[in-house]
Amino acid sequence: MKVALFGRNISDQAIPFIQELVDRLDTSKGDLLIYTPLYEGIKEKVKFVHYPECFEMDTDLKGKTDFLFSIGGDGTILDAVRAIGDSGIPVTGINLGRLGFLSGIPKEQILSAIAAIEKGDYLLEERTLLQLVAPGGLFGKAGFALNDLTVYKPNVMSMLAIKTWINGEFLNTYWADGLIIATPTGSTAYSLSCTGPIMTPGAESFVVTPIASHNLTVRPIVLRDDSEIRIRVEGKGNEFLVSLDSRIEKVQNPNELIIQKAGFKIHLLRLADKNFFQTIREKLNWGLDNRN
Repeated sequence: MKVALFGRNISDQAIPFIQELVDRLDTSKGDLLIYTPLYEGIKEKVKFVHYPECFEMDTDLKGKTDFLFSIGGDGTILDAVRAIGDSGIPVTGINLGRLGFLSGIPKEQILSAIAAIEKGDYLLEERTLLQLVAPGGLFGKAGFALNDLTVYKPNVMSMLAIKTWINGEFLNTYWADGLIIATPTGSTAYSLSCTGPIMTPGAESFVVTPIASHNLTVRPIVLRDDSEIRIRVEGKGNEFLVSLDSRIEKVQNPNELIIQKAGFKIHLLRLADKNFFQTIREKLNWGLDNRN
C-alpha cells in the first residue's frame, strides 16, 4: 500500500503519533511519500527506515500513491484537496485538531485504522466541489473549494451590497457583512455558524448563507448544485475579499464573480464503522441530556 502524508505545523505533542504512523507505513522504499514542508518539520524528530520521496503542492500524484493521509485538522484536509486536485486519490484525515468533521481518524486509532484500510474495510464518499469560474486565475490553478466560497467586507466599518443572480434570474441584494456559498461538506463549517442548514454529503445542492444580514428576514436558501451563481458587490470601498476554503484574495470593484459546480469530485475515505449522522451526533453533542 502506497501512502502520501500531508500536513503542516506539527506540534511536539503529536510527534509520537507521527512516529507510530511512519513505523507502520515505512515498510519498503517507495511506499511512502511526504509533503515537503511536513518532512522538513519532522525530519529531526522522526526516524525513517527509508528516505521518503517528497512532493510539492503542484506535484502530479496520479499513479504514485493509493491514499493520501491528511495529518492535522479539517483545515489541513482543505489544503490537501488542493494537492490531490482531480487525481481521484482518496484522502482521509488523522485528527490532531479539535472538532474534526472531516478528519475522521482519532490519533489514538492510527494503527487500527490502517489495518482496516488494508482489509478494504472502508467506504469512499464522493464530495462535490465548487469552482470560481470568473474572474479567471484569481486563485491560480486551484480555483475550487471543498467547503465554501465567501465574499466579505475588508474592514469593520463598511457594509456590502451583494447582488446575486441564479441562472440569470435576480435573487436578492444582500445588505450584509458577507455571503457564503457552501457545498454540502461546507454546510457544517462557516455556513453553519451563520445559521445555515446542515446538508448530507450526497445532497446535490449548494446553500447561500448571508453573514450578519442587515435585514433580519433574509435567511439562507438551498439551490440545486447545477445552478450558476453570479455575484456583483457594491459598497463604499474599492475592494472586497473573496475566500476559497482557507485562501483569501482581494478583488477590485467593479467585478463580478461566477460560481459553478466543479467538474470533478473528491473522494473522502471513511471507516466502515463510521457514518455522517454518527459524526454529527458526536461533534455537535446531539442527544445529550445535560440536565442535572
